[in-house]
Amino acid sequence: MDTQEREGVVEPAEDVSARERADIPRQQLWVEEPATRRRMPDPVRTAAVRAVLVLSLTMILAMVAFLTALAGSWLSFPMVLSGVASTVVATWAVLDVWVTRQVWNQRNGVVSEPSSSARALRRERRRARREARAAQRDAARIGPRGADRRLSRA
Repeated sequence: MDTQEREGVVEPAEDVSARERADIPRQQLWVEEPATRRRMPDPVRTAAVRAVLVLSLTMILAMVAFLTALAGSWLSFPMVLSGVASTVVATWAVLDVWVTRQVWNQRNGVVSEPSSSARALRRERRRARREARAAQRDAARIGPRGADRRLSRA
């Protein structure tokens, strides 16, 4: 459809426009794409949200302390003290995210997907071990019985 047709200057033929609309595939409004990274575990995510909130509050306190210092207000000194305290708390919150992540990985294990080359090497090692065990079993077996080496006399 041209711009002129949309504005109503040129009247399109009914049968042509209906046919054109039927041929055009409808595009989906929402296309879901696979996630590139796995979702964070719940405890790590809550610690990260807490850290972001504390950091944002610290930034607000620092800005208020700076502006009150420029204005020469009496509120400047208490705001600087609270800014220093909130900086310590923000550092603690960021360390909490790091520690929570490490603890989660240690308790639940890291899900890793080995590359195909690592998988092939493991497969070769497994096959070699299996063959070595089979050779040991074959060597440990009692050999074929002959007429002169009977186990029973019956």
